[in-house]
Amino acid sequence: MDSDTGVKQTTKMAWAKKRIIAEELAVIVPIPEAVLDDSNYDIWGEVRPRLVEAFGQKIDEASLFGVDKPASWRKSIFETATDAGAVVTATDDTFTDLLGVGGVIAKVEESGFNATGIMGAVKMRAVLRGLKDTTGQPIFKSDMQGATQYALDGIPLTFPMNGAFDFTKALAIAGDFSQLVYAIRQDITYKMLDQATIIDPATKEVIYSLAQQDMVALRAVMRLGWEIPNPINAFQPDETKRAPFAVYAPATAG
Repeated sequence: MDSDTGVKQTTKMAWAKKRIIAEELAVIVPIPEAVLDDSNYDIWGEVRPRLVEAFGQKIDEASLFGVDKPASWRKSIFETATDAGAVVTATDDTFTDLLGVGGVIAKVEESGFNATGIMGAVKMRAVLRGLKDTTGQPIFKSDMQGATQYALDGIPLTFPMNGAFDFTKALAIAGDFSQLVYAIRQDITYKMLDQATIIDPATKEVIYSLAQQDMVALRAVMRLGWEIPNPINAFQPDETKRAPFAVYAPATAG
């Protein structure tokens, strides 16, 4: 604005209409009544924790890599980072790949976000344990007795053990995990069935007739959704080039 007679400039504000769409995740576990009667331990007590683990794996696979995701859900974290060009392919210099200029963490920062966490494939643990400084000393291991503390530039690393992390697509995913938001519309609920007919979802053929085959089944259902807000910022106003996450891809990505 020039002097006392200058004219003030105008600007615009806009909001992206992002929504979290809750979708259903469900499974039915049938067991013959004779097996329950003859068992000397609580079978359902053993089944329920495994169902929780299986639900977690399916949710992680869908959000991380888009595996079996509902059509209404957004693109996966892997696809979002790939579309934005936030991918670093592994070389022999792992340290630079992760921490250097143009490395995985730098890719997150280029989009205007600070990486708060790194999720890695289990096989990355061995890669990191093998990193040595110029004197040949391990970077991550200070002694052979204590547990190895995995972190990069103060950013904690976690290694999911539920089988959801596809190491053929990514060795690690770094990002601002405050940008991964979710909402649980309905937590896991259980219902015991004893009269239902269970069909194959693909072929529509009858698999079990519970009443006729003296069986019972446990039905587990939950509803949830997730989203990546990815708000505009001063570093990267173009959403097509902006992602809060970056992928460390294997040299021969699957």
